[in-house]
Amino acid sequence: MIGRSRVQYLVRAGLIAAVYVALVYAFRPISFGPGQIRVAEALAVLPLLEAAAVPGLGVGCLLANLLGGMGPWDIFGGSAITFLAAYLTWLSGRFWVGILPPILLNGFGVSAYLTFITGVPYWLLVGQILFGQTVAVGLIGATIYLGLRRLQPVLNLNQRYTY
Repeated sequence: MIGRSRVQYLVRAGLIAAVYVALVYAFRPISFGPGQIRVAEALAVLPLLEAAAVPGLGVGCLLANLLGGMGPWDIFGGSAITFLAAYLTWLSGRFWVGILPPILLNGFGVSAYLTFITGVPYWLLVGQILFGQTVAVGLIGATIYLGLRRLQPVLNLNQRYTY
């Protein structure tokens, strides 16, 4: 039998993945390609508050990129970058340190394969994606983080799950 905390963890991860996918598609015109501001990346702050956000963001990115049309590099590369960034954010435990992995890993990592897909020069893509990530994670994500932090006791966030 699956324990209650494990079910809660899976449900929270699934909800985060679903919200990520919904946000990518709600803002589809700016979610893919060069010059992207992927609003769903605002959720990259969630690992600071909830451990289930790490797999939730990775799966959400995988599903969004699967239907995004940018190909296997984006499906697997982008998802791996998002998962790693979420894990590093979770490890950091601090907001100003935790927002750096999603901004920097996406800025430099996603640009590395998008330059081959789009033909846009690497450093131009780095600048564009760093800007988009800073807006999504640093501005929108900060607002989400501050709001959820106040609700943390009510929402019962940041539980450490043991198996």
